[in-house]
Amino acid sequence: MTTFTLPDLRRILETSSGAVEGVDWAAPETADALFGELGYDSLAMLELASIVRQEYGVVIPDDAATSMKTPRDVLDFVNARLAEA
Repeated sequence: MTTFTLPDLRRILETSSGAVEGVDWAAPETADALFGELGYDSLAMLELASIVRQEYGVVIPDDAATSMKTPRDVLDFVNARLAEA
């Protein structure tokens, strides 16, 4: 079974929306930080959803993408869908 990890999320965000200085992706609290605090907006989330669909085959509806507030929200959503497959 494929698992969507925090490094996967970081790679996609940095590739599609750019790296944000000062974000410590290795810190445990980053998974629960708000995307706004990490420097990512709703457009970044929509781009993320598009790439996740391409790479993992998981559809994240626009309303779900923009309602996910933390990296953990995304990880939980994507991994739940991967587990169903």
